[in-house]
Amino acid sequence: MILEINKGEEVKMNQRLESVENWAKKVKENEIDWKTIHTEFINSQFQKSEEFIKRLSKEKDGVDKIIKLYNIKNIKGYHDLLKKND
Repeated sequence: MILEINKGEEVKMNQRLESVENWAKKVKENEIDWKTIHTEFINSQFQKSEEFIKRLSKEKDGVDKIIKLYNIKNIKGYHDLLKKND
């Protein structure tokens, strides 16, 4: 089976491949440094998510929006979590 991709998809795929190759090179060249950078990035993602949830929960119908956005089924457990974030 031969996959056909258009020029735009090919460019995106090449950009992703180049990014992965650049990251692999950085990791090999800076074994300790990359861990710090990666940890800071991951921690910032968690922080941004928590800040977003706090802001949204304070809006009108914010909790309902969060429940819908994240498809939360355990609403009682989540409301407890929101109280802890006040």
